[in-house]
Amino acid sequence: MISKRTVRTMWLCSPVLLLSTAMLAQAPPSGGGQQPNMPSQQQPNAPGAYPGASPATAPTEQDFGEKAFVSKALQGGEAEVELGKLAQEKSQSADVKQFAQKMVSDHSQMGEKWFKPVAQQMGVSEPKGPSKKDKKLIEKLQGLSGPQFDTEYIQAMLKDHKEDLKDFQNQAQSAQNPVVKQIAEQGQKIISMHLQLIEQIAQAHNVPIEGKEVSSR
Repeated sequence: MISKRTVRTMWLCSPVLLLSTAMLAQAPPSGGGQQPNMPSQQQPNAPGAYPGASPATAPTEQDFGEKAFVSKALQGGEAEVELGKLAQEKSQSADVKQFAQKMVSDHSQMGEKWFKPVAQQMGVSEPKGPSKKDKKLIEKLQGLSGPQFDTEYIQAMLKDHKEDLKDFQNQAQSAQNPVVKQIAEQGQKIISMHLQLIEQIAQAHNVPIEGKEVSSR
């Protein structure tokens, strides 16, 4: 028979075991390169609530800002996946295809493991599709091929990742929600890595990089 002391010990240990299991849960790499470490999942305090917020507390400007960040990042990540798939299909350059594969892999995982769970916790609706800007870009790229496609795709990735990096850096410094802060801190490392990769590809394809000189081949 299990003693009361044994039951009490098991009860005290179980949260530690659950936390360790959550922290160790990571998706396998795909497409080569370093894979993002996914933040451990946390359960919401109550329906519509999120860590660090009380259900009885009225939303603040800070809350709206963090929700806007999560919504924008989720929508932007889905656009990166769609653009990456398009680049894998239309590009004729091995380095562009490899980068595009990494965009599909990394942004898919970030969306599924980071942003969708926290969006649900915060009551943020998932986007129904790309933004108007991204739709316009996708339509433009669909009509291109060869080196022209590569140039436009590289330029788009340079611009998007510079903007995304600023957003993630700002939230990493200002976010009060601990989960959003953790996502922003880890996400900025991933976005920074993506930016470095696309800058290298831009140099190889003689695509101008703002603030940097591009050496000719």
